[in-house]
Amino acid sequence: MSTEKTSIFANSLIWFGAGVSIAEILTGTLLAPLGFAKGLTAILIGHLIGGGLMYAAGLIGGETGKSAMETVKISFGSRGSLLFSSLNVLQLLGWTAVMIISGAAAAQAIWAWGTGFWSAAIGVLIALWIIVDISNLGKLNLVTMAALFLLTIVLSTVVFGGSGTAAGVSGAVAAGAAGEAAGASEAAAPALSFGGAIELAVAMPLSWLPLISDYTRTAAEPKRAAACSCLTYGLVSCWMYVIGMGAAVLTGESDIAKVMLQAGLGLSGIIIVLFSTVTTTFLDAYSAGISSESVSAGLNGKYVALAVCAVGTLIAVLAPGAQLEEFLYLISSVFAPMTAVLITDYYFLKADHSAEEYNWQNLLLWAVGFGVYRVFLKLDTPVGNTVPVMIITMLLCLVVKKVLVHAKA
Repeated sequence: MSTEKTSIFANSLIWFGAGVSIAEILTGTLLAPLGFAKGLTAILIGHLIGGGLMYAAGLIGGETGKSAMETVKISFGSRGSLLFSSLNVLQLLGWTAVMIISGAAAAQAIWAWGTGFWSAAIGVLIALWIIVDISNLGKLNLVTMAALFLLTIVLSTVVFGGSGTAAGVSGAVAAGAAGEAAGASEAAAPALSFGGAIELAVAMPLSWLPLISDYTRTAAEPKRAAACSCLTYGLVSCWMYVIGMGAAVLTGESDIAKVMLQAGLGLSGIIIVLFSTVTTTFLDAYSAGISSESVSAGLNGKYVALAVCAVGTLIAVLAPGAQLEEFLYLISSVFAPMTAVLITDYYFLKADHSAEEYNWQNLLLWAVGFGVYRVFLKLDTPVGNTVPVMIITMLLCLVVKKVLVHAKA
């Protein structure tokens, strides 16, 4: 797959497209129970944490010229990294399916042509992006991002356009739901803590940790490209979260597609749904291809990416739905401790285990970190789960290294 040098602007366009996402908007709706002020604070804190981790991971790829899963060899060895490369391909396949399902459901809510039709349409567009290839997407991405930028401004105006727009949408949605709600007793929704909200905000940028180096590795100016990529993604992602949360708070509707439909955004809404899903999900399928090349040099990354797109589309057509929140937590529990070990080795210990087949010490530390993360999912901390787990894992790496150095001395 392409390794041509990319500009800061090209990298920023890629991550603008990653940030404009129906999945991010839907995740934002989950923060509505906190209220707008606390929800916004959680979004900003979560993205500062997630953005910092994205930058640290992306800079490793930029400085070494290695893909995300190739950088993992630095900590876990040439064969030890295969565990994460394989898991990454599987989780990216899952992400591809989840994103297509979300996009198809949103499109169906606007134009009822069948979720199977919309899933197939999204899958075809993603395949087109893969065939064009990242190195040739410049003009196509520029036109697409310009359209998405303008349309998301329209969507923001619909959600935050004052009492007239919001009240009108809210009233229409409420009227449509009145018949369904009549006579039904609504179960109380589980309370969302502030720490849980931060964790939801961290989860989206964290989901890009196993991918970002696939794009910064080709950057002509690694530090600036990594910084601009993370800043662009962070700002746009916050924007999407706020749109989702604002829709849920101001209109009382957590289904953003219904909000767009009631506001009269028929064709515009479809364009937002389709192309925001494509520009985000393309990165998942494309990186699955890149990760597959780390599993076996005999695999063709573009063909694997197309296969992942096809299988993800098939799952989206056949699957009844997806548990997005649980999926985000599962990704965090695997890749957060992996990244913590990698960051510690690269930035603090200046260690490189690429020449080894396995580094069992770091594999064990990752396993401990994975277990700690699963335990922390049952706890409620003021800053969520990811930060304390990564700090614990990094400290364990430093302590173990110090103990081993003293033992050898």
